[in-house]
Amino acid sequence: MKTIKRFMALALVLAMTAAMLTGCGKKADTYTIGICQLVEHPALDAATKGFKDALTELLGDKVSFDEQNAQGESPNCGTIVNTFVSKNVDLILANATGPLQAAAAATTTIPVLGTSITDYATALYMDNWTGATGRNISGTSDLAPLDKQAEMIKELFPDAKNVGLLFCSAEPNSKFQVDKVAESLTKLGINSKYYSFVDSNDIAAVVNAAIAASDVIYIPTDNTAASSTSTINNICLPAGVPIIAGEEGICAGCGVATLSISYYDIGYTTGKMAYEILVNGADISKMNVEYAPQVTKLYNKEICDKLGIKLPDGYSPIG
Repeated sequence: MKTIKRFMALALVLAMTAAMLTGCGKKADTYTIGICQLVEHPALDAATKGFKDALTELLGDKVSFDEQNAQGESPNCGTIVNTFVSKNVDLILANATGPLQAAAAATTTIPVLGTSITDYATALYMDNWTGATGRNISGTSDLAPLDKQAEMIKELFPDAKNVGLLFCSAEPNSKFQVDKVAESLTKLGINSKYYSFVDSNDIAAVVNAAIAASDVIYIPTDNTAASSTSTINNICLPAGVPIIAGEEGICAGCGVATLSISYYDIGYTTGKMAYEILVNGADISKMNVEYAPQVTKLYNKEICDKLGIKLPDGYSPIG
């Protein structure tokens, strides 16, 4: 009988020890998040910072980040995300469309939150969009009202007849935006024409073609264009062709004005969504994609001054 009791006591001690060890090693105590950002750019950098700030405020030293930059190369996105999957990180932040598509292809189990994504249905090739993906993906959108951006062109350049739509054909969200802007411009009685480039290598030639036939250039939230604003500005500014940009970073580099969101704010919102998933057990498949709460009319004072453009009331200078 004593032997049985000793055996039972030993078994109980071993079970309690195992439970304690299991509890100490639970992932719920600390979280590792993989961040894949497409390219270094002020807008994307701000979104990443907002995301990290939110989670650091909410979790303190219980969260760590494995932050990687794809340097604008789509194949690098796949390599980075697959490394995150092999490490079994707790969550992946996909900053821009390329990383989101790579993460969607790499895992169906690890939660993936996107940010700086214009349209999730387009990025994920989804029909019958309802606001939630129904799978392990959600996040925030950087979409500002595209019809209002078209109206901005009309407001600032009422005599414009032809608008060149400049974008990277390799970025599906850019095509989505210019399609919508083209529709709105048509309703406003303004002609538009697409000028697409494959990558930064052919952007100069395409921009030269665009300015030859355009009164105004429109550039959406396009990552390749964002990394090439100096090239674009060096062509458009001497030619006297103004640019309306889809976001603040591009406007700061080569634009006249933009209807912009705060990328820091959408990154911060994404961080709060991550907290709900990791700590409170929110079902990511049912989480609606969230949008910036407000937009702001901004202008680039330096370029406006050089082009002699006077802005109406309601615009604030960048920076």
